[in-house]
Amino acid sequence: MAKVFLIPVTLGESDISTVIPENHRKIILSISHFIVENIRTARRFLKKVDKDIDIDSLTFYELNKHTNKNQLHTYIEPIKGGKPVGIMSEAGCPGVADPGADVVRIAHEKGIQVVPLVGPSSILLAMMASGMNGQNFAFNGYLPIKKAEKIKEIRHLESRVYNENQSQVFIEAPYRNQALLEDFINACQPHTLLCIACDITLETEFIQTKPISAWKKKLPEVQKRPAIFILGK
Repeated sequence: MAKVFLIPVTLGESDISTVIPENHRKIILSISHFIVENIRTARRFLKKVDKDIDIDSLTFYELNKHTNKNQLHTYIEPIKGGKPVGIMSEAGCPGVADPGADVVRIAHEKGIQVVPLVGPSSILLAMMASGMNGQNFAFNGYLPIKKAEKIKEIRHLESRVYNENQSQVFIEAPYRNQALLEDFINACQPHTLLCIACDITLETEFIQTKPISAWKKKLPEVQKRPAIFILGK
């Protein structure tokens, strides 16, 4: 039976050869059906894999917050005809902070083999470079948008840093990064460590861990830059 492949995508305009193993190219080029978060992004990535690829011969199924979940089982119908299906996030690894997990679950229910391919994960790369506890950490995804709720949740999760020795990992929409950074500065204790990891794998990569008190002296510009934030001790 054909397989479902989880295909990592570059985290930005980085050289594909630096973050995606060369042997993945053959696998990706053998696939003609792709489940993607954003069709335009997916087409651009596939052109990076092979500039001569015939994009118009490929079939794309869009999977995002607007997708009717009742349709998801139809996305892996090509498997019945012996055709592999690839799942791609907009950036990084599919299935993590990504709607692709819904299709992966359906594949498991149908007994279809799921093959995760090696590639860049901003969450793990940031955790690796943070210097914080990598034995016990939690990825919390997005915090509440309303300020009062957000501050309450930040303080709650900061308490887990000390009570459970658990590093806390966050992501935010790039256009809200600066506001979130300022909320961390205002809500957290001065000695709590904050790692800011921006533009991971890109030439403009910035990864630093400092106490909140040190960040208060000078904040980096993170607005509209893909970033991961980690609280720890």
